[in-house]
Amino acid sequence: MLKTLNIENIAVIEKASVDFSSGFNVLTGETGAGKSIVVDAINAILGERTSRELVRNGADSANVNAYFEGINTAVKEKLDELGCESEEDDTLLLSRRINGINGKSVCKINGKPATVSMLKEIGNTLVNIHGQHDSQALLNPDLQYQFIDMLIEDKALLESYKKSFGNLISVRRKLKSLTTDETDRERQLEILNYQISELENADIKIGEYDNLKKRKELILKSEAITKSLNNTLLSITGDDDFDGIDTLVSGSCKELYKIDEAQEAYGILSDISDKLELVKDKINELLLSIDFKPNELEIIEDRLDLLYMLSNKYGSTEQEMLDYLAEAREKKQMITFSDKELERLSTEYDNALEATVNLAQKLSEERRKTAKRFEQNVKSELEFLDMPKLCFVVNFDKGKLSSKGFDVITFLISTNPGEPPKPLSKIASGGELSRIMLAIKNIIAYNDTIDTLIFDEIDTGVSGRASQKIGLKLKSVAQSTQVICVTHSAQLASNADKHFLIEKRFEADKTYTSVLPLSFEERKCELARIMGGLEITDAMLRSAEELLQQGK
Repeated sequence: MLKTLNIENIAVIEKASVDFSSGFNVLTGETGAGKSIVVDAINAILGERTSRELVRNGADSANVNAYFEGINTAVKEKLDELGCESEEDDTLLLSRRINGINGKSVCKINGKPATVSMLKEIGNTLVNIHGQHDSQALLNPDLQYQFIDMLIEDKALLESYKKSFGNLISVRRKLKSLTTDETDRERQLEILNYQISELENADIKIGEYDNLKKRKELILKSEAITKSLNNTLLSITGDDDFDGIDTLVSGSCKELYKIDEAQEAYGILSDISDKLELVKDKINELLLSIDFKPNELEIIEDRLDLLYMLSNKYGSTEQEMLDYLAEAREKKQMITFSDKELERLSTEYDNALEATVNLAQKLSEERRKTAKRFEQNVKSELEFLDMPKLCFVVNFDKGKLSSKGFDVITFLISTNPGEPPKPLSKIASGGELSRIMLAIKNIIAYNDTIDTLIFDEIDTGVSGRASQKIGLKLKSVAQSTQVICVTHSAQLASNADKHFLIEKRFEADKTYTSVLPLSFEERKCELARIMGGLEITDAMLRSAEELLQQGK
């Protein structure tokens, strides 16, 4: 669960630290006080896209830190997958700094550098956020199948279908490439023959380019190297005009050998004499290695130019060029023997299509079984949320085979008995949509491993008794899953285990927002403010206290 959220220089929040409870947390405040900024900060730490506009005016950067306790197995597995170490006490610290100039981020997971995408992957296992835009997603018929797939018990069937459909598309592409007209095939063969000939004649070897460059550098430096090596060798061996170092050392060795007291010095000098012989051998080897033909440099440069030209056409490395050659040969073979290949691929396509259709049918059957349970669960949730007469139906039509199967799934509702169900997108009001979304979120949460649910103004379009029921439902969910909710509803807020006030103040022409935990008496005043008008009366305070007592 999310234990502590630290915010610094996010919009109008200069600095705030929020310690959430493990149960039901609510955040309230006047319109424009900055309630949504807390959710924005959580979104940022979970890897969502941000910009420099999120950074408080005048600040160099913004910082968000989120500390989680009791992370579950799914989170640990994701950490391992990303190469991040898990803490032994099952805690997790996420950090993100947003630059105020360019909007770029510096992210950390448990103090170690990470990327924004890594934060997002971890975030998907930690927190589920429901904002107002999610309700709009619920209205999209192209996305409604996803809610059913989230609840399917046979997840392996989903994966098998995706793989099967992917294979079907791959075979279909190969078939399509073979069924081009004769002129196009001849043109392709001509191009392939040229490319294959060019690459085969080049006789490319792995590592050749680097070796040639080294050889070229050696040749270019060879004159200076040869001069230095010969000078060194001359110093060691000497010539007719002077004795070399080895002659001098050898003579000294003979002199010392005669003196018993100088045997230790003789040993050292004798060792030097031996090493001088090794030096001469090494120098001679080097002189032989840099021996080159007069036109070798020209040959190397021509070869390097050829390899550079081929790399621009077929791949930046020798391996990529050789891979291109292998692929070109394969394509040529497919076109040359296209009739046989066409027959083989046609058979493969028929088999892949049959397998995919069979899996699509099994997937449809599994979805229909899941949808029946889903309908009953949604109806049960909505009855509690003061929508007992609402009829909710998951409608199935058969469409074209696609990556999601051939099911066209549409959520239908009827808000009045006797009326036929119609698409959710056409008749649901804002308040009805909020409650339906909450019902679905709750059902998914029971089948999910996410430990924290966040609702941003789930009570939109809802008031009175219905709002109270939403609060009770969230309180019920919070028995097993941490819930954080931004709300304008006193009835909903009264059910919280912990209540935070988002308060705005003005000082020296600057705006500041703070996040304050409320005591029981402070909660009474805040609920009275939400329910009342310009002035908080004793009657409002009594009503607020009654709501809080009911919430307990």
